[in-house]
Amino acid sequence: MGAVTADTPTDPRAGAGRTRLSPEQRRSQLLDLGVRLLATRSLDELSIDLLAEEAGISRGLLYHYFGNKHAFHEAVVRRAADDLIAQTAPPVDGEPLERLLISVTAYLDYVEANYEGYLSLVKGAAGGNDTLREIYEEARSALTDRVFREDAQGQIIPDTPASRLVVRGWSAMTEELVLTWVREPAGVTREQLLTIMAASLPALVDAASG
Repeated sequence: MGAVTADTPTDPRAGAGRTRLSPEQRRSQLLDLGVRLLATRSLDELSIDLLAEEAGISRGLLYHYFGNKHAFHEAVVRRAADDLIAQTAPPVDGEPLERLLISVTAYLDYVEANYEGYLSLVKGAAGGNDTLREIYEEARSALTDRVFREDAQGQIIPDTPASRLVVRGWSAMTEELVLTWVREPAGVTREQLLTIMAASLPALVDAASG
């Protein structure tokens, strides 16, 4: 792969050939590459050197775009969190529980495909990294708040203080279920796991309402 220069950047995802890109496009493509590398590596393993090698560019050019290793990690994790939010958005049509099942299925798909990177975010947030905690909380809020978003099909879950508390706890439970199952299914099928996740939320909300 040819080296990327300020005048003749190469798309990191492409093979031979050169494409004129703006600085914003080049940075975005480097972030896309970082997210793909993060899918199978921990955040600590995602180095400037690795990305430079994979992209076929100099370390100096990466520092030009991201400043330092921590800023690079933050940018990649933010892009990954944005991808998670986008990929797990429930459809606008269908019954509420069907939409919820589709959303949790997409969440499971995402964690399966990006286990190491997602686990790094969870551990980093729990370990006291303020930046990762902020990104993690923003992502979790986006995932839970849309459960209460009203559209033409109505809300998946009624918006009450009790149900918001339940959804927050259900989100943590779902995350633990998925991370544990991906690591070791222990005889639980994928269908069983999805049923547990999708059916438990309305059951918990009903219990809190009662």
